[in-house]
Amino acid sequence: MNTSATSLTITSTISDVERDTGVAKETLRVWERRYDFPQPQRDTFGERVYTPEQVSKLRLIKRLIDLGYRPGKVIQFSTAELQALALKASRASKAPAIVSHPDLQGYVDLCKSHQMEAFRRRLAQAMLVMGLKSFVIDLVAPLITYIGEAWASGQFAVFEEHLFSESVQIVLRGAVASVPQVNHGAGAPRPRILLATLPQERHGLGLLMAEALAAAEGAHCTSLGVQTPLPDIVEAARSMQADIVALSFSATVNPRHVLDSLRELHARLPEGVDIWAGGANTALRRRAPDFVRVRELNEISNAIADWRQRQRAPIQAAADGAAAD
Repeated sequence: MNTSATSLTITSTISDVERDTGVAKETLRVWERRYDFPQPQRDTFGERVYTPEQVSKLRLIKRLIDLGYRPGKVIQFSTAELQALALKASRASKAPAIVSHPDLQGYVDLCKSHQMEAFRRRLAQAMLVMGLKSFVIDLVAPLITYIGEAWASGQFAVFEEHLFSESVQIVLRGAVASVPQVNHGAGAPRPRILLATLPQERHGLGLLMAEALAAAEGAHCTSLGVQTPLPDIVEAARSMQADIVALSFSATVNPRHVLDSLRELHARLPEGVDIWAGGANTALRRRAPDFVRVRELNEISNAIADWRQRQRAPIQAAADGAAAD
């Protein structure tokens, strides 16, 4: 049986492309008319479908837009030209993280040669030496940036990026499960943190890193994982009496979806539940709502300490009032 290469090509719908690249459907249609890219095919129902090559190029274009480039300046570049530009721009914005870890290339080499058991062993050994918090902030976070650069320059295939992500998650999950319950002082409140990503967000590594750092601070963490419907997050927060709902948003999610989801979540959560959000999405940097506390990974420790202080304040005020009486 002969099957043409075209018939074997796995295409993506416009909804798939919006979810996977963070470029809105409306924007894709505008670019199609204005710049003649992307050039979707049509399925048997007449709906737009996109080839893997077009999706990869759109991911690079979105990455460059997030780094400050205008679509009209880069959309006509070839994939190779976009990769080179993304690598140059990423290095310019992330240079301190890379320079401070000259040994990251060893981890990259293990991934590139598909020696994933050795990669995980090396990560686990580093975690034992560094401690969980330093491991996440000083090694894993810069390593993710490094891998992103390798992908942007064409050194990493998508499946290799997935191998890397899965291996890091395996190590981090094991670390979170073994975190001892830390005594933060007599009567120190222990925040109940519910972690999740919304349906548009399939990336869970950032969420797991946040969970590891919060667990190291003595928080009681419950993760719903990735792509959790918003009503389920609200129901879980009510049932578990969560103090904090923590969400992660990568750059691939449409910023409009991020803001709309955060507003809806705020409206539906019980009063007094904090919303923490983190990740590389531009919505969190440029126009995050006032009711959202945007947290970097290296801020989680202080953020939990601040939360504890806010919880103690009314108790202390009541105690002071009773003593005065």
